[in-house]
Amino acid sequence: MHTLIPCRFKNTCRVAIRPLLIILFVAPFYNSAQAQTLSKAQMWQLLDYSRDSVYGASVNRAYDELLKGKKSHPVIVAVIDEGVDITHEDLQGYIWTNPKEIPNNQIDDDKNGYVDDVHGWNFLGGKDGRNIYANSSEADREYARLLPEFVGKDSVQAAKMTDYAYFRAVKKEHIKDSVGRKQDFTPQIMALENLLSKTDSLVKKQSGKPATYKNDLAAFKPKDSAEIKMKNNVMSFYVGGLFKNSSAPVDSMVRYVMSVIEQQKEDMALYTKVNPNDPLALRRDIVKDNYSDINDRDYGNNEVGDKYADHGTHCACIITADRNNAIGMKGIADNVLILPVRAVNTLHYGDEMDKDIALAISYAVDNGARIISMSFGKDLSPQKKWVDEAIKYADKKGVLLVHAAGNDSKDVDTSANFPSPYYLDGSGKAKNFINVGSMSADTGLRLTSDFSNYGQKNVDLFAQGSMIYSCIPGNKYDFKSGTSMATPAVAGVAALLLEYYPKLTASQLKDIILRSVTPLKGKMVYKPGTKEKVDFATLSVTGGVLNAYNALQLAEKVSGGKE
Repeated sequence: MHTLIPCRFKNTCRVAIRPLLIILFVAPFYNSAQAQTLSKAQMWQLLDYSRDSVYGASVNRAYDELLKGKKSHPVIVAVIDEGVDITHEDLQGYIWTNPKEIPNNQIDDDKNGYVDDVHGWNFLGGKDGRNIYANSSEADREYARLLPEFVGKDSVQAAKMTDYAYFRAVKKEHIKDSVGRKQDFTPQIMALENLLSKTDSLVKKQSGKPATYKNDLAAFKPKDSAEIKMKNNVMSFYVGGLFKNSSAPVDSMVRYVMSVIEQQKEDMALYTKVNPNDPLALRRDIVKDNYSDINDRDYGNNEVGDKYADHGTHCACIITADRNNAIGMKGIADNVLILPVRAVNTLHYGDEMDKDIALAISYAVDNGARIISMSFGKDLSPQKKWVDEAIKYADKKGVLLVHAAGNDSKDVDTSANFPSPYYLDGSGKAKNFINVGSMSADTGLRLTSDFSNYGQKNVDLFAQGSMIYSCIPGNKYDFKSGTSMATPAVAGVAALLLEYYPKLTASQLKDIILRSVTPLKGKMVYKPGTKEKVDFATLSVTGGVLNAYNALQLAEKVSGGKE
């Protein structure tokens, strides 16, 4: 049973049934009302191979051995995403506040075009307070734009038109998206719930115990081949690297699966609001901007997060969740202010718009962000020139952009993935742009996340992205997987470097992070999405994985020991 369950971002947070069940058996939806002692599974991304036998980013070791007694400086990190729950307990004291804006007075005090942008901005909102949660795909939007040009044209006429080859490619993606929109994974999830519930009931009946744990399942004696199969299937979910010793009972998995079903229903309800035949209808109705004009920029609202902002909140806490409050989890950097910029839709289906991303980058730069974490991506970018200009602006202002490579198990050296650091005008490649692949806690062949994109030229490094425990709205916590999670890990390490070495430039930050990876040349791993064994070094520019300890040591040398 390996059917894909759509996470909220089709290119950056894809999850499969098998890893999902590993999530279930570790800790479904923690509520952090009381202090928690973090398990190895809940903080593996912070650990160190020499001390913990896992390829974490060596963050805890860095604090223990390199940073004690050192003075840090605050760093603003923008998270361009679906929003951030700025009320989350693990982010208190770590949210940016606009010093030039008076809250809730309905006046643009700093005259930047955005009224009451106290904690960031939402480019998917309307002046009336409504927001876009479900967006169309870029292929749908481009197909709708180009279709009138080719209606009534025969193949000979069409072939002579300038945009025909592009239109054919767009049409192919549009048809593929049309199939994807109709997928409802509820039956598969229900089958999983049924398997867990029936097995749990059988074991309880035989053992006489009120709950079924791993040992109870192991001791269960099946009566027939059907029960043998059920036992083996559920037992197999307890096997998997760091999660094989989980102590969670089976009935907690059932409750989690039911919550996944509810989430699926919610997503499907949001999806029905998207009209593929008029893919910009919601935009016209809610946002009301001229989406074909980059200079029409004073739109949106100041709602930077709500109950749907699980993805952005998860990313923000990876960067900087409170390390000292003895609740929830621990972030990477401890002196960061998160600047939430909402520009990516919530629904698992749909693509961000180039205009929103370009303006989001510019907004973050103008408000003091030194690093921008970007966990999103798509296959088409019709207004890439706008995004390119924003990337150049960020480069001019010394801002580092960290971007998710995507979750399609594809080689992005040969397949498109946007935003891209290569400028459309042929002027070269952005020096302030890092593209991040995802790795797991497995130290063997499954070190690379099965879903991660890769590329020896276009993926700079791999970072910790599989089964990452972090915040979700409502003071809760959950495990998520994706290059979406690997990206804020890199952004967090970049912020940590700037905290202690604030004079580093964006290009220096990139150079230090890439030069300080844990090198794994010669280590054989599965190429993502396959069982083909390849040298890990062939999957990225550096051939290594993120390492904060090494990066801080190198930053000390580059800075000459000066802050």
